[in-house]
Amino acid sequence: MSQDNYVSPLSERYASKEMQYTFSPDMKFRTWRKLWIALAEAEHELGLPVTSEQVEELKAHQDDINYEVAKERERLVRHDVMSHVYAYGVQCPNAKGIIHLGATSCYVGDNTDIIVMTEGLKLVKKKLICVMEELSKFAMKYRDLPTLAFTHFQPAQPTTVGKRATLWLQELALDLEDLEHALSCMKLLGSKGTTGTQASFLELFDGDHEKIKKLDALIAKKMGFEECFAVSGQTYSRKVDTRVLNVLAGIAASAHKFSNDIRLLQHLKEIEEPFEKNQIGSSAMAYKRNPMRSERIASLARYVMVDALNPAITSATQWFERTLDDSANKRLSVPEAFLAIDSILDLYMNVVDGLVVYPKVIEKRLMSELPFMATENIMMDAVKAGGDRQELHERIRTLSMEAGRNVKELGLENNLLELIAADPAFNMTLEDLKKVMEPSRYTGRAKEQTEEFIESVIRPILEENNELLGFKAEINV
Repeated sequence: MSQDNYVSPLSERYASKEMQYTFSPDMKFRTWRKLWIALAEAEHELGLPVTSEQVEELKAHQDDINYEVAKERERLVRHDVMSHVYAYGVQCPNAKGIIHLGATSCYVGDNTDIIVMTEGLKLVKKKLICVMEELSKFAMKYRDLPTLAFTHFQPAQPTTVGKRATLWLQELALDLEDLEHALSCMKLLGSKGTTGTQASFLELFDGDHEKIKKLDALIAKKMGFEECFAVSGQTYSRKVDTRVLNVLAGIAASAHKFSNDIRLLQHLKEIEEPFEKNQIGSSAMAYKRNPMRSERIASLARYVMVDALNPAITSATQWFERTLDDSANKRLSVPEAFLAIDSILDLYMNVVDGLVVYPKVIEKRLMSELPFMATENIMMDAVKAGGDRQELHERIRTLSMEAGRNVKELGLENNLLELIAADPAFNMTLEDLKKVMEPSRYTGRAKEQTEEFIESVIRPILEENNELLGFKAEINV
């Protein structure tokens, strides 16, 4: 391969072949031909002078695109759509006069953009569902493993490893709702003409408005859509692109949050992302196991979130019925957002599938902090045994501060339990206090919440989308 040209990392290193093909020139030009066939078929069915033989000739050459002829023609006329109309006509001499009949370039260009984005969303949905399945397995496996929870990244009341995973999972469930809504709203542009008035078709159909309405309905059906937009300028509203990329940005934000948590947990040595046998973590420090996959998720996610601004600005700056300052931006922003989110979901799947959990490290950290969190329970037990609540509160506050100094200033182990056992106001032995330290007493309904969430929210989603399951990510490490 030549090394003297820029190649996008999204295509060279990150995105899957499936997503790359979805946004490839071949997919685009094949879709153009399908749209020309749909238009010709619909016009034939509605009585225009388009013969069934002409339609069949178009179908016969639907897939054997003569790219060289199109390229040579484009060098001459400087128009991509008309170059492909010409090339198609070379292969279909009997039908060349009716190809693109009544249409503008946006008939193939914009309808193809909608079709390609729809296919891209379907692939994103497939991968999102599979990540959710894998994450739900992880949540259920560790639903009752107590772990130190954090607020403000400061030790807080314990949770479980599985319950924490449901927080990641719930965000993906919200993203899925947005994605499915966007998919359900996808409509074709149809055949609207130069400024969206369908004037050329009104001329072709001798003023028959009903046939023109049927034309759009037939094209939509033939291309696998429910309907076309009722009104448009020459193009479909660029707010469609905004809606779609906002969905991708939402998934990116969820993945970024997950990757941040994994990076922090790997720093704590509680959970690690996959690390292969021959993988090198650092060129200078051979012992290091950097969370490179999670870091890559975060890096790509930031790109997608910022990229969502592009279609919003483009939508806001369209002039009247059409302006062409959208084209170059769309060619970059839309495909690359899909390629990036595709890579993010592959990485997400790979990380979840290979997460390594270290229960002993988790337990050690939890038990080092739990005495502070158990003080309320200890105090209540002492009150039940006849102690004075106000006095005990002051005593436990003082002892907690002393234990905190031992840990922070002297680097010693947390000795709060020993300090409490030595205080006659509590009338409790060290053994009594250790009984209070059972971690499951402090995780509330974490286990039950995990089970209920998986059963009531996630399982129905997976069952409804069962045909999408089974995907395994292959990534370039």
